[in-house]
Amino acid sequence: MKSPRLLPVMAVCLLPLVSACIASTAANVVTAPVRVTSKAVDLATTSQSEADEKRGRRMREYEEDLGKLERRYDKHMRQCDDGSDSACLKARNDYADIQQLRASAPY
Repeated sequence: MKSPRLLPVMAVCLLPLVSACIASTAANVVTAPVRVTSKAVDLATTSQSEADEKRGRRMREYEEDLGKLERRYDKHMRQCDDGSDSACLKARNDYADIQQLRASAPY
């Protein structure tokens, strides 16, 4: 059985450990709102580099789509020149698609 005199000595020895835990917890509680707010601001705002990346991605996708339509239009025009009436209609539709896409250019 432990001596009643040993209990205060143990309490004094454990006091620095307990106070460190309390101080650490208090610091976390105090700084938590700041950390949460700064994280929310980071998520809500877009940096210039992120905006540039998105704009570049949209431009590349636009140019890819335009290239596909132009190649398809050229193919149908060749077929139209060879006498295919259905290819002429497809070429007209392709041309309309190209004009519509150009009107919505990201730059």
